[in-house]
Amino acid sequence: MRRILIADDNDAIVDILKSFAEAEGYETVTAGDGEEALSVFQKEHFDAVLLDVMMPKLDGFEVCRAIRRVSNVPVLMITARGEDYDRIMGLDIGADDYIVKPFSAKEVMARIRAVLRRLQPVGEEKITFGSLSLFPSACRTEINGVEVALTKKEFDLLSLLVQNKGQAFSRDRLLETLWGFDYEGDTRTVDTHIKRLRAKLSREPHDDWDIRTIWGVGYSFGGES
Repeated sequence: MRRILIADDNDAIVDILKSFAEAEGYETVTAGDGEEALSVFQKEHFDAVLLDVMMPKLDGFEVCRAIRRVSNVPVLMITARGEDYDRIMGLDIGADDYIVKPFSAKEVMARIRAVLRRLQPVGEEKITFGSLSLFPSACRTEINGVEVALTKKEFDLLSLLVQNKGQAFSRDRLLETLWGFDYEGDTRTVDTHIKRLRAKLSREPHDDWDIRTIWGVGYSFGGES
């Protein structure tokens, strides 16, 4: 049974989401504030997280950041605020989807199904480059057989560079390819993701490949396969 963590300080919203999720066959665990949500997440396994932005103790952005340091579990942010800044920030820190209140519980369930369906393995496709292995169907990354937890966007960025070894990608092209033509952020988003990606990948020793900065252009992937 798939398990979902529902974190929101509004008991009525929690009850509604819990009821709909369990009716669809999910097992649910709830939390009423950010600290509780993070504590529960660190102790148990979940297949998806519904995370309210405006929570006491720790807000949803802080919790999402903490989750992304250790896991690529799907995170769906829920907020009463619909400003573009909040939506962009949520996606930039690693959220997989962003839902604005008021919402339809049926729509939330549909979004959860869509996210989980994208992660459903359809075969163990594998891309290998030296000590680096990518498993696209599971969005999993390994270095020398050790898994490295990446967000979906970090994985997509790495995968694009690896599959186009030696090709230099400008920041604008990476934004258009991975974030879409209607993305309202700027090229610093790419630099931020590259910095985080490098930091995570460097935790496991390797010297046969790297993500290279091409000054005046952007980034490329290179090394000895």
